[in-house]
Amino acid sequence: VILRLTLYSLEDMVSYRISMFMVSFIRSVSSIRRLRFLSVANLLEIIAIFEKINDTMRRIISICVALCATTFLFAQSYPYQNPDLDPQARAEDLLKRLTLDQKVALMNYRSPAIPELGIRAYNWWNEALHGSARNGLATVFPQAVGMAASWNDGLLQQVYDVASTEQRIKFNMARREGEATQYRGLTVWTPNINIFRDPRWGRGQETYGEDPFLTTAMGRAAVNGLQGDTDLKYDKLHACLKHFAVHSGPEYERHVFNAENISWRDLYETYLFAFERLVKTTDVKEVMCAYNAYEGLPCCGSDKLLIKILREQWGYQGLVVTDCWAVADFYREGHHNIFPNDPVASTALSVRSGADLECGNSFPALVEAVKSGKLPESEIDRAVVRLLKARFELGEMD
Repeated sequence: VILRLTLYSLEDMVSYRISMFMVSFIRSVSSIRRLRFLSVANLLEIIAIFEKINDTMRRIISICVALCATTFLFAQSYPYQNPDLDPQARAEDLLKRLTLDQKVALMNYRSPAIPELGIRAYNWWNEALHGSARNGLATVFPQAVGMAASWNDGLLQQVYDVASTEQRIKFNMARREGEATQYRGLTVWTPNINIFRDPRWGRGQETYGEDPFLTTAMGRAAVNGLQGDTDLKYDKLHACLKHFAVHSGPEYERHVFNAENISWRDLYETYLFAFERLVKTTDVKEVMCAYNAYEGLPCCGSDKLLIKILREQWGYQGLVVTDCWAVADFYREGHHNIFPNDPVASTALSVRSGADLECGNSFPALVEAVKSGKLPESEIDRAVVRLLKARFELGEMD
């Protein structure tokens, strides 16, 4: 229709307006996402109009139409735009079209828009500890430790089903209004399945108590309630197990504490018990690594935790997100400081050890880490594919 009306108008257009028209024409047509078809009658009509225009104008307009047609074909030629493909295939196709800078940008919790590829801005940081949180009016349920005292995991799953429904509604509303900013997204950093062993922690109310078995039962209910039926075309929400691992206070020591000399039995029967069982018995999509260190390395830079145990022993397939500004602890004085004033080495270690997404502002140094040879770009690709796959699974990219 735009082509037809525009060509009709050219019959009365004087020459000095042609150049301005060309610019507006290209812009208006290029802004349309889809061109379904032109019928034979449409084409004959356009050709008839062309015959009324002098040769010079016809050549100019022909070039313009060809450019616009190329734009349409180019916009529709990407496999990642096909919602009938599986999320993994779409993610792998989209990855090939990203620059290194774009890949690294997408690894931040405040992922920016990349308009030329149809990627919208997305904020991964959202909360649903006992209801859709920090997000306007919502149903507020008791704190997690209070709900655990019910010993009713069936009821708890209903609670989180309500929370996830409200969160999904708020996301849909936010996208209709513009963009889904922080706390209005589809990836919630819940549940907290740490063991409440130390009363000095200060965040024990976020957990399901001191018993690993009860924590497992309640954590499973939370994950299944939040994520819903993951066999549908799109996932309802993505849940996140946190904080991995051996993290239970005191809070003021979390940026320097090193958990060491822990027996194998205590590690697996207390601290890792719920994590292992939920990874193996649910389709949980995210795991958050903790602030503290384990056996000398910060958890977000521990390949023993994030690769050998989580992925190789337990078969975890989802993504790993760092706790907020945990990677900065690698190089800050007064924190773990294993690489003093060196964010490049710090971020390279974190990604090489299994982190995919950062809550913080250190990962931009990954560009230099790749360029300096401290990290192969294939490690970046591995992480970005997981992130893109998650966004396709949620339908957020469609």
